[in-house]
Amino acid sequence: MMSYEEFTQKEAALESKPFNLDRVCTEAAEIVRFQAESAGLHVEEEHPDVRNVNLLGSELYLKKILLNLFSNCIKYNKPGGAIYTRMRELEHTDDTVTYEFFIRDTGIGMTQDFIDNHLFEAFTQGDNAARSQYSGTGLGMSIVAQLVKKMNGTIQVESTVGEGSSFTVVLPFAIDHDPPAAAEKTPPAGDLRGKRLLVVEDNELNMEIAEFILKSTGAEVVPVFDGESAVNAYAQAAPGTYQAILMDLMMPVMDGYAATRAIRSSGRPDAGTIPIIAMSANAYAEDVQKCLDTGMNAHISKPLYKDVMLETIERFV
Repeated sequence: MMSYEEFTQKEAALESKPFNLDRVCTEAAEIVRFQAESAGLHVEEEHPDVRNVNLLGSELYLKKILLNLFSNCIKYNKPGGAIYTRMRELEHTDDTVTYEFFIRDTGIGMTQDFIDNHLFEAFTQGDNAARSQYSGTGLGMSIVAQLVKKMNGTIQVESTVGEGSSFTVVLPFAIDHDPPAAAEKTPPAGDLRGKRLLVVEDNELNMEIAEFILKSTGAEVVPVFDGESAVNAYAQAAPGTYQAILMDLMMPVMDGYAATRAIRSSGRPDAGTIPIIAMSANAYAEDVQKCLDTGMNAHISKPLYKDVMLETIERFV
């Protein structure tokens, strides 16, 4: 998993690229609904004034913020609980727009001391019995704070122990007055029935997202959580068992680069032909090239988008 220092170094530059706010929110909501329903939670959404808004900014940062906030609300909610989300426009000029993203849960809550002094630190958790059963907030909330700051936004947190928490993020964007025309392309068939895919990912949230996307197309997913386990799973299966391998890069025990080299050099009949597709938040040109130089066939950037993921897989499977 990427360390906090690696994250802050790699994510230093703020993108300013065209993106559609409605599409980002729709895809994030699809992922969240799946996770919440799996946890027995109810999700209520409200954002009637956001439709096909073309903006300039970091789509990647925005989606990371939303998914990390939702993940925290799901993880620390109560059985049968709920999550309420609202998005609204606060300010609008000829060239800029400011949006408020509000997320409230009915979870176990946090003390004010924890919010003030610990919430946005890496790998911390509340000092109460309910939270002690979890491993902590991990990098999620510290990453949210860093990204909100980089996007010139603000984040506010309110919480009551035993009742729940609310998060309010306010972000400004430039308006894209000349959005790119929608590309004329055939959408992915979305049918991977009969295909078995080895998915290598050490992050629980990312694994759930990948499994949700792939299983919805009928694919059989074999999950493993580090590179060494991936090499072993590949070596122990008969040639042709897997139609593709989706490979995270930063993992414990053995990273994705070493695992790919081990698979490619294994001497098995399909070692040189099985598609290996990288999955990584590192999407700079040099990162993609390093994947290709290592022997991978393609690169998918995180957060994962369903259409991009399926299009990439269908190129090789």
